[in-house]
Amino acid sequence: EERLYDLIWKRAIASQMADAKLERTIATIAINDFKEKLVASGEVILFEGFLKVYIESSDDDDDESKDVLPPLNIGQKLVLDLMKARETFTKPPARYTEASLVKKLEEMGIGRPSTYAPTISTIIKREYVDKESREGKERKYKEITLKNKQVETVENKEIVGAEKNKLFPTNIGMVVNDFLLEHFDDIIDYSFTANVEKEFDDIAHGKKQWNKMIGNFYDGFHSKVEITHSLDRSEVKSGRELGVDPVSGKKVIVRLGRFGALAQIGESTDEEKPRYGKLKKDQFIDTITLEEALELFRLPRDVGEYESKVMNVAIGRFGPYIRHEDKFYSLTKEDDPFTVTEERCIEIINAKRKADAEKLIKAFEANPDVQILNGRWGPYIKVGSKNVKMPKDKTPDDITLEECLKLAELVPDKKPLKNAKGKTATKAKAATGAKKETVKKTTAKKATTAKTTVKKVAAKKADDTTTEVKAVKKTVTKKAVAKKAPAKKAVAKKK
Repeated sequence: EERLYDLIWKRAIASQMADAKLERTIATIAINDFKEKLVASGEVILFEGFLKVYIESSDDDDDESKDVLPPLNIGQKLVLDLMKARETFTKPPARYTEASLVKKLEEMGIGRPSTYAPTISTIIKREYVDKESREGKERKYKEITLKNKQVETVENKEIVGAEKNKLFPTNIGMVVNDFLLEHFDDIIDYSFTANVEKEFDDIAHGKKQWNKMIGNFYDGFHSKVEITHSLDRSEVKSGRELGVDPVSGKKVIVRLGRFGALAQIGESTDEEKPRYGKLKKDQFIDTITLEEALELFRLPRDVGEYESKVMNVAIGRFGPYIRHEDKFYSLTKEDDPFTVTEERCIEIINAKRKADAEKLIKAFEANPDVQILNGRWGPYIKVGSKNVKMPKDKTPDDITLEECLKLAELVPDKKPLKNAKGKTATKAKAATGAKKETVKKTTAKKATTAKTTVKKVAAKKADDTTTEVKAVKKTVTKKAVAKKAPAKKAVAKKK
């Protein structure tokens, strides 16, 4: 409360005081015989006025006091007190959030308010982009300080690259994008979409005939669709060749497979079956190196033995897992299959066994396939692959094996999936060359590689530094203005 009162009092008094007079100055500072020059820009206070009581930077987010220069004269000699140079890095363009992507679409005239949300949800649903948060990585940078004729170099650390709720392009999104650019470059052009929106408006206002507009578009578009229909899957570029495996001498290729991006040693035409390795989540077809791809073939790997049986770690369709005695145990998200230890694998196996033991309520020695298990909704009977509901008048303790088997007979066998017929029809259609795909334009953005730039500071003859100051001066009158809310600035911004 005291700080708030002090702020209100200062603003009120400042609004009644005389205007401040500032001189905008650009000072060029020469360093002895060096051709390099330093430039300082800011303001020199000629008359403090209301600034005597209240300075904007005292309650403002932008620290304007840093822009205030001391009074300077042309030809004045300056003595170096402190000079700092900090290593900086170029930043890649910011990734899109859903909000920033909508804003970009609006700026480019693409889509309508009613289509923004469905468009973004579609590219996420089709896994062209992932919406997620990612932790930043630690990076080192150098800071060089010149003081009292001494140059000191310090290495500091910073966290960079942290992202929150951003849209990241996936491998399938990049492949689809490249395919569209190759075969439908005029259709997915930004200006095409914006122009079509304008034509729709003209049709709505009766300035154009819809059938002519559709006809002009469809003739060229349909011919391109027919051409892409006739393409074989092998003709569609979905990967790239990285090099040769030093062990086998075979080609190393990265491409998009049925279940995602993968690395491949060898080709399908070779006598020996190719080996495959699934790309990690942060690896991309366009950027992965040969060394990184070969690292993926360390799996499956043996991590040790448990109960005199080998534990084998690999990556399957549903993620990384441990194989032990023909049983499978999933690794957690925190466990890296390439570095997980023998002790950690034993811990995961024992944890899974404990969970399974707690799930088992009753077993029948006469028929091991029949079990009473504890499920999400309470006890139930499992007979082979059938799950049978526990009768209300029975408990796991008093139900018999014969009763379990009779209840299982009343449960019909699992029916094939409803879309099985559809899948068969799809395969037959594909065999006749009538395969059809529908893809949408993605607006995912690739990050550019950051370049390192180190600022160099000349420290020679720091004690005999002679400076020449060339000042470009412009007098500015600064007024204090009373404002309604304390959260706003009380002083008019300089132009």
